Amino acid sequence: MLERIFKLREHKTNVQTEVLGGMTTFLAMSYIIFVNPIILSKTGMDMGSVFVATCVAAAIGTFIMAFLANYPIAVAPGMGLNAFFAFTIVANMGFTWQQALGGVFVSGVIFLILTATGLRSWIIEGIPASLRASVAAGIGLFLAFIGLQSAQVVVDDPATLVKLGSLSNPTVLFCVLGFLVIAVLDALKVKGAILIGILVISALSIFTGNTHFAGIVSMPPSIAPTFFQIDFSKVLEAGFLQVILTLVLVELFDATGVLIGVAKRAKILDDTSPENKKRFSRALFADSTSILAGSMLGTSSVTAYVESASGVQAGGRTGLTSATVAVLFLVALFFSPLLTAVPAYATAPALIYLACLMLRELTEVNWDDLTDAIPAALMAFTMAFTYSIANGFAFAFISYVVLKVFTGKFRQVHPATYIIAALFLVKFILYSMESAAA
Repeated sequence: MLERIFKLREHKTNVQTEVLGGMTTFLAMSYIIFVNPIILSKTGMDMGSVFVATCVAAAIGTFIMAFLANYPIAVAPGMGLNAFFAFTIVANMGFTWQQALGGVFVSGVIFLILTATGLRSWIIEGIPASLRASVAAGIGLFLAFIGLQSAQVVVDDPATLVKLGSLSNPTVLFCVLGFLVIAVLDALKVKGAILIGILVISALSIFTGNTHFAGIVSMPPSIAPTFFQIDFSKVLEAGFLQVILTLVLVELFDATGVLIGVAKRAKILDDTSPENKKRFSRALFADSTSILAGSMLGTSSVTAYVESASGVQAGGRTGLTSATVAVLFLVALFFSPLLTAVPAYATAPALIYLACLMLRELTEVNWDDLTDAIPAALMAFTMAFTYSIANGFAFAFISYVVLKVFTGKFRQVHPATYIIAALFLVKFILYSMESAAA
């Protein structure tokens, strides 16, 4: 049955490898189960309800990705998107969390229309080759920064913004050890090197008393406080339209960036293969519908997860990987105390190691043409330095259009690229006006 559904032999994989990939992806992204409720609870949302909504939304979206697209990519409420929801829409702009959910729902409808009409695919086709090559590298740098921060290898500094953390800090030492375990095992071609590294550090953390073992099983809280609590009363207001525009742009480019980067890493993004093109189109549809499901359950925008790349590195190539992730999200509803035994510094080494591997995609950038190379470089490092995949796209597209137009190469620019650059420019102008008014 699994062979018939997921075509394992065709993708040169097997059940064991796919399940291992799914477990690896889940462990790498399981932090969202606890982080998302903490962030959204700042708006007044019930933390227990958001916990359930997070797990269920991730499971629904990832199941759709598994069976519709047969892609090894998991989805869940996005980091950054949840911060925008809580700290910008609600805290700064003064909307209620119910109205913010209304904005998420409407942005999901727009996102779905863009996908169903083929406009999203048309937009993706307009991404220049050099920028497509730098997407994976940019996501890799972003992953590295997330991992280094979560393990406190990199910490805040008032003078230089960031600096090296204390080498006597156990989280830093665990991270370094985990990275070396993964790197050595992978170099020796040991299957499941990333998962082994995560489990080794988790076990050591418990053994040394750095992680509190709070038990194994607990019943999930009620989802009622956030379920279908959507308020559309502010959707047509001028001030709220900016919220929707921002959500659509960030959802579009965060999700698209991850899908392209991870699919490229899995070697299943092949424009010459009709079947692979169909799978990618279905993957776009899967992550679009997930946003609607998440808003109805009571969480911020759901998106494709960059941590899926860790499962791909562990060998995941089909939807069985993502189906495994989805099942584990449902299981997590009942085993939340056990999941706290996997600290952030245990998954951080996996993200950092993966980033090292993803940087090699930069070799496909056309470095001989500066009008291609400069935007590609901006794409890569602004994703990490601004902590946003969408910002990386914005800087890259705007600079690409400017460089091509002012060097007389405007005919090389796809119409979609002009539109995308203009939208990002408008977004930056509106954001600047809002900041100046504040």
